[in-house]
Amino acid sequence: MQRKIIAFHRDAQGHWVADLECGHEQHVRHRPPWINRPWIVSQAGRDRHIGRRLNCKQCDIENAQANDEQP
Repeated sequence: MQRKIIAFHRDAQGHWVADLECGHEQHVRHRPPWINRPWIVSQAGRDRHIGRRLNCKQCDIENAQANDEQP
């Protein structure tokens, strides 16, 4: 499910994490050449991505589980 980014914070290892509107979190890494997100390394880049949407894997899992429980 697509959810808006509302803020960013660093985890215990110093990696950037997006705080999503649903209350879940998602790591947002820049590790070229496999993961190319150079915007995450600057405050201006992160600020530009507030309000953008990411796919929330946890919401997808919860939604699938809820659908499996329905008769």
